[in-house]
Amino acid sequence: MAKKIVTTISIILITVLGVLFLFGTSPNHDIIKSTFEIDATYYDAGYVEISYLDKSEKTNHVVLEILGMDESFQKTISGSKFTETVPFPDIPTYGWQVHPVTFLIDHQKLGKVSLKTEIHPYGKPTPPIIYGTP
Repeated sequence: MAKKIVTTISIILITVLGVLFLFGTSPNHDIIKSTFEIDATYYDAGYVEISYLDKSEKTNHVVLEILGMDESFQKTISGSKFTETVPFPDIPTYGWQVHPVTFLIDHQKLGKVSLKTEIHPYGKPTPPIIYGTP
């Protein structure tokens, strides 16, 4: 009888801890989606314009990075809003997917948040944004 009670309590405790771990340690993705706006647009003049907006205005700083370039681009920017222009003279042979744009955000309320998107040509649809917490 005592073994059944201990087993039942253990299962309940493990289940509760698992639910707290899965849902309690990361901010709600709907909150993240409604807080941040990012875009990376390629213009035929040979540059990419990257924009960032934190609607809550609680960003401490952002580490902006474009991956897959011959010479890596990385910049730390303070503030809740910015537009960064990066020279990009050639359209990639294998598509824009090989040059994802990442934002590692230090936010006063949400903590560390990571966002990732792809560059898209001007006038083309915006690719989806991947939201995460490191």
